[in-house]
Amino acid sequence: MNAQEIIRSIEAEQIKENLPVIYVGDTVKVGVLIQEGGKERVQPYEGTVIAMRNGGINETITVRRIFQGVGVERVFLLHSPRVANIQVLRRGKARRAKLYYLRDRVGKATRLKQRFDRPL
Repeated sequence: MNAQEIIRSIEAEQIKENLPVIYVGDTVKVGVLIQEGGKERVQPYEGTVIAMRNGGINETITVRRIFQGVGVERVFLLHSPRVANIQVLRRGKARRAKLYYLRDRVGKATRLKQRFDRPL
């Protein structure tokens, strides 16, 4: 058994099967495990998916939200144990793979049309 097969077998154990189907443009709520002192709690992070990257164990999504008037982007490793759950709140209609143009927009200009042909 060579090194690549060993790595693949370890990665296969870590991959989550219960993830929803996520598209660029969706509004999602990501539950992130936060450690405070000796306790752990789940903190929700809600925003729009502006980018998706890779496949397999290294799959990531970039979620953007506006917090106190400042745009905050966070990259989540989907199969990480720190990501407790992901919930799709709204499907957005996007015609491109990366929505980086939303960074330059302010207020209502950042809204995406809702998409109804894909179930939540």
